[in-house]
Amino acid sequence: MSFDWPFVVSTLPAFLKAVGVTLQVGAIAIACSLLVALLNSAILVWRVPFLRRLVGLYVEVARNTPLLIQLFFIYFALPVIGIRLSGFAAAIIAMTFLGGAYLTEVLRAGVEAVPRAQIESGLSIGLSRWQLLRHVILPQAGLLSLPALFANFIFLLKETTVVSAVAVPEILYTTKSYIALYYKTYEMLAVMTALCVLLFLTLSLLLGVLERRLQHGQFGS
Repeated sequence: MSFDWPFVVSTLPAFLKAVGVTLQVGAIAIACSLLVALLNSAILVWRVPFLRRLVGLYVEVARNTPLLIQLFFIYFALPVIGIRLSGFAAAIIAMTFLGGAYLTEVLRAGVEAVPRAQIESGLSIGLSRWQLLRHVILPQAGLLSLPALFANFIFLLKETTVVSAVAVPEILYTTKSYIALYYKTYEMLAVMTALCVLLFLTLSLLLGVLERRLQHGQFGS
């Protein structure tokens, strides 16, 4: 069986569009997850009793249930109570629910690594809690957490393959669609693998460079 190169070339525009969808879903989910993690970190820093327990429960539930189950619940179960979402919206919510929990744990570890004396010094000179969080705690916690944060960004981007289950036209969904229509299994799997390796490896290398520059204070120099 010969490899059908002309067919592969004809599918490239659709796959490039799928890469765009993958990046879009991943970028939005990462941004929303980071916002959730920052909010949760503020709650954990100031030890708000009820909310702290609620954050702990959320983290445990999100990290100990598969993303596919979360996605199916949002997309298929919520319509029972009148909440109907598109596949794209369900994908963003499910990935944010999962990603927010992982990034919360990453930032929590970074916050705990900030010396307590710096926090007490900030309070003693009259900084408000939010000023202390913004100018003292989060900048240091962010730098300390960079390797784990960037690793989780790549993890979330790779998890976008799961959203093909609700017909979001990312790379895996496009691959399965062409296989179903044209039975070009080997060609489509080859294209999917090449695109994923190129995409994820490139992003991993870029984030690695960014991490080193940020940690050494060279960003923008």
